[in-house]
Amino acid sequence: MDKSDVGLIGLGVMGKSLSLNMAEKGFKVSVYNRTDGGEAQVVSHFIKENRSFKHILGFTQLHDFVASIERPRKLLIMIKAGTAVDAVIELLIPLLDEGDVVIDGGNSHYLDTLKRCHYLADHGIYFVGCGISGGEAGARTGPCLMPGGAYEGYQIIAPLLEKISAKDSRNQPCCAYIGKDGSGHFIKMVHNGIEYAEMQLLAEVYAVLKTSMQSEEIAEVLSGWLATDLSSYLLDITITILKKRDGEHYVLDTILDQAGQKGTGSWSSKTALDLGAVTTMMSSAVFARYVSSFKAQRETFSKAIVPETPTGTLDVEHLENAYRFARIINHHQGFELMRLASVEYDWQLDLSEIARIWTQGCIIRSHFMEASVEILKDKPSFLASSPIFEKLLHLERPIKTSIFYALNHRVGFDAFWSAYHYWISMTTRELPANLIQAQRDFFGAHTYQLKGDSSSEYYHTNWNEA
Repeated sequence: MDKSDVGLIGLGVMGKSLSLNMAEKGFKVSVYNRTDGGEAQVVSHFIKENRSFKHILGFTQLHDFVASIERPRKLLIMIKAGTAVDAVIELLIPLLDEGDVVIDGGNSHYLDTLKRCHYLADHGIYFVGCGISGGEAGARTGPCLMPGGAYEGYQIIAPLLEKISAKDSRNQPCCAYIGKDGSGHFIKMVHNGIEYAEMQLLAEVYAVLKTSMQSEEIAEVLSGWLATDLSSYLLDITITILKKRDGEHYVLDTILDQAGQKGTGSWSSKTALDLGAVTTMMSSAVFARYVSSFKAQRETFSKAIVPETPTGTLDVEHLENAYRFARIINHHQGFELMRLASVEYDWQLDLSEIARIWTQGCIIRSHFMEASVEILKDKPSFLASSPIFEKLLHLERPIKTSIFYALNHRVGFDAFWSAYHYWISMTTRELPANLIQAQRDFFGAHTYQLKGDSSSEYYHTNWNEA
């Protein structure tokens, strides 16, 4: 029997789509799915539904599946992150040979990926943690791929990954070797954190516009933005969502205002705390989803509120510029998190190249991401770019007036607030942190440094002494 080029484990939505993508690109694919519970017929149904793809082989026995793949084997695991991945790895190890490559395409935590890289290296097996973005449609036609781990392993799988990935404006693969250890899954985590904030910004824009407009009017306003430098995949789908009707009703108006999440956004916030990075916009988006989950309590508390008559009219142009301002800050915070992680873990991340592979295939692809490729070639961060800094200065007034309008109309606007406060703090020469240092010294003798003291000495004051 001719051997398959690649094997895929896990025929969920993403696994199925990636299998068809690989087969369509000319690869012979072996697929495996467990038969526990209600999954007994998953493989047979998939093969039957896609019988036109002659180069897909289905298996329900792991040994036969592994044996069907050409060496060095390339195995892509597409199952739920966590202990299930470790369980599959343990089953695979006795069946694999030195030099085989195991790829985890799920949303695994980067520290788990780091451990798995070292564990499998001890068995002579390459492990690659590959972030995948683009959803079901992207997986089927061309996702953005973020592989990290052993470089030797990446070299083996690069022809496969680069062929199935999305292509940028120069027809280059939206796939690149990110770095060692868990770096691939790390930047996928940050990608999702940026995504959380981008989605929350659009939700807050929608909330503000809804104070004076219907869905169709809001869609018309956003369509105008789509023709500018604000163009993005998320803005585009938001317009489509706003226009969607079910009979006389807009579908959006029938959807419960209670958002879910899968954890990668909160991981970004937790990691930022560990690394000393500032990701206030990601965190505000995560907390906004948490708040939305308390639906019953919100309804109860809202009955006690008698809002004042709102004042002021909405300046849509100012709101557009506030959105432009906040998106820059969001991207800056996300890329700063990656820069600090690169230093901490010695990953040597190429931020410009990461921006490049995020220009197509992924959920946060946008006009600004395309511009970011060149910005980050020359500068270490967005705020270090003079044109970006000048733009933020110019946009300060529009975001302030938009915040005032939201306040007057009692609209939650936390992601915009977070962007504005970060900018104010980062451009303020003296913050009140001197008082915090004095307080710490007062109750804990933690000491403090003095202004203008080049000695780097630390001092303590007996604050209760007369």
